[in-house]
Amino acid sequence: MELKIPKHVAIIMDGNGRWAKEKGKIRLEGHRAGAENIEKILEESIKLGVKYLTVYAFSTENWKRPEKEVKGLMELFSAFLSSKKKTMKKQGIKLLVTGSKEGVSNSLLKKIEETEKYLENEDTIVFNIAFNYGGRKEITDAINKILSDEKRETGKTVTEEEVAKYMYRPDIPDPELVIRTSGEFRISNFLLWEIAYSEFYVTDVYWPDFDEKEYNKAILSFNRRDRRYGGLNAE
Repeated sequence: MELKIPKHVAIIMDGNGRWAKEKGKIRLEGHRAGAENIEKILEESIKLGVKYLTVYAFSTENWKRPEKEVKGLMELFSAFLSSKKKTMKKQGIKLLVTGSKEGVSNSLLKKIEETEKYLENEDTIVFNIAFNYGGRKEITDAINKILSDEKRETGKTVTEEEVAKYMYRPDIPDPELVIRTSGEFRISNFLLWEIAYSEFYVTDVYWPDFDEKEYNKAILSFNRRDRRYGGLNAE
């Protein structure tokens, strides 16, 4: 039987800190190992034929973590963009960084913009990094954009289609499969609007250990699902 490959896979990359703790390392080493693992999963996504890969790198709530850890995460993200952009170019990866600019340094914002520009014409896969992202904020921002649209008819009822048009990435299809590592059964404010009909796969494996074999287990699980979108499939 030919495998059905989801067009868009979204991943909540959880467990870096616990991975580090179990190995007697500091948390930042876990995040560093997690960042290195992204390249492996990107390559496997391309082999499988996935067209969009979204990863949850830094949430709007992550600012509550210790200042030293936040600083380390920002530096790690900056280093990732610098070190991986040429490899991504060779692989045909288009990069998008999605989220709020609030609190992010001007130097990092500039690097994000430059890297996106460098990879904007690639078309093998779209790699969407949710960075300084929150699902509730995305929906709130969309509503505020609708309300501030001067061309919009006053008193007109807001529709789902209209809200969808004002989300951060309206051109990206909703994820068909959401993967969460480290065994937690939570959405954690991730793509709240977009995952309404996504299939979920949760594994106990920590993100740094989530390899190609584990990824393919998630794809196999997806293939066993009966996707009805609230309706009934023909018997």
